[in-house]
Amino acid sequence: MENQHLINGLLAGGFAVLGWFARELWAAVKELKVDLASLREDLPKEYVAKDDYREDIRDIKTMLAKIFEKLEAKADK
Repeated sequence: MENQHLINGLLAGGFAVLGWFARELWAAVKELKVDLASLREDLPKEYVAKDDYREDIRDIKTMLAKIFEKLEAKADK
C-alpha cells in the first residue's frame, strides 16, 4: 500500500506540473494573438508596402526623365 501512495503522489505532482505548464502555454498563445492583431492594425500605418513604394519611385523616375529631356533640349547650353 505504501508504494501505491508514493506512485499516486508522484503522478499527481507530475500532472500538476503538466497542467501548470499547459496553462502558461495557453496564456502565452492568447497574448501572442492579441499582439499579432495589434501589429496587423499598426503595421500599415507606419510602413509602406513594397508595391506602393515601387510604383511611387517609378513615377518619380518618369518625372525626372522628363525634366532631364527638357534640360537636354534647352537651347542656351
